[in-house]
Amino acid sequence: MSNKLKLGFVGLGIMGAPMAGHLIAAGHEVFINTRSKVPDELASSTAVQCASPQEVAQQADTIFMMVPDTPDVEKVLFGDKGIASGLSKGKVVVDMSSISPIATKEFAKQINGLGCDYLDAPVSGGQVGAKNATLSIMVGGDETVFEKVKPIFELMGKNINLVGGNGDGQTAKVANQIIVALNIEAVAEALLFAAKAGADPAKVRQALMGGFAGSKILEVHGERMVKRTFDPGFRIELHQKDLNLALNSARALGVSLPNTATAQELFNSCSAHGGQAWDHSAMVKALEKLANFEIGQKV
Repeated sequence: MSNKLKLGFVGLGIMGAPMAGHLIAAGHEVFINTRSKVPDELASSTAVQCASPQEVAQQADTIFMMVPDTPDVEKVLFGDKGIASGLSKGKVVVDMSSISPIATKEFAKQINGLGCDYLDAPVSGGQVGAKNATLSIMVGGDETVFEKVKPIFELMGKNINLVGGNGDGQTAKVANQIIVALNIEAVAEALLFAAKAGADPAKVRQALMGGFAGSKILEVHGERMVKRTFDPGFRIELHQKDLNLALNSARALGVSLPNTATAQELFNSCSAHGGQAWDHSAMVKALEKLANFEIGQKV
């Protein structure tokens, strides 16, 4: 293709693999690296496997990262054979992980100090969104850089917004995770209440869908709660990580997030029962333990 770009992608997990796949499918030259085994579908593609993030940064002009947490991003960027050591002036680093907004601002300063640009671009939409290229992408950084990278974002997502400067994309993602967690908790309470009162929770959910209580969470996760399908999806341990970011940042900002803290405690209860890898809709199980009643059982 005439506008073939040299792109890098570090982190080929449950989200990163399909995202990188879209870049490859679009005909770009893609250099990849991951800490575990490269997925078969990418290993057999036109992607060039690199031995380190440093090598990815040496080969590509725009380098994307999709790794689990703040320490992982720091290691990929600044660790031994990290991205920073392979950069030359004018390159762009894009972090699509969900990490600390405060740390992100520091990472951006360090990359800017090397004469390169930095965007934080966390996503929402989960594995399904990654596979279908329908992710919501919340971006923090310089507008000129955002406009330059936007056509590449459009290969991976649909709802793409520049929120503000570096760190603001991560702040938007933390806000997203607060809303999602609290909505899961609300739907779980409502369906548990309905079931314990003797109503059919599936029919109650259907009745609520068309009203003001209707939501994506009620639609997707409400169905998971009723049908008891708790395979992820989005793992509880990852949502715990995101709510830790929310609560730690809130403490630093002097902001009280009481219901976010409650949602985290319910996730902690699930985790204590071996549920770290359950889908986050399984928060309902913690409420069911408190009620000594499961949504699916008869009164």
